Amino acid sequence: MADTDNKNMTDDEPMVITLEYDDGTVVETEVMGTFETGGKEYIALIPDDGTDDVYIYGYEEDDEGEPKLTDIEDDAEFDRAVAEFDKIIAEDN
Repeated sequence: MADTDNKNMTDDEPMVITLEYDDGTVVETEVMGTFETGGKEYIALIPDDGTDDVYIYGYEEDDEGEPKLTDIEDDAEFDRAVAEFDKIIAEDN
């Protein structure tokens, strides 16, 4: 699981989350949004690496309102989260 570092931004600026992986890789991501499916919340992140990738993680907020991301280790749960994300994106277009 990646550790997160939430950079506090103003309301006009996108929220940026820095992912720090166990292997030392650091990826800056912009929060695309959060969504719910199956009674759980998820977050979609866009990495600042020039790709069209979208990262999807489980999402909670800690007691201070800071984001807490969790890996989605169950394939069926991940498939449901991706399907909901795809549905939301299709509705927005």
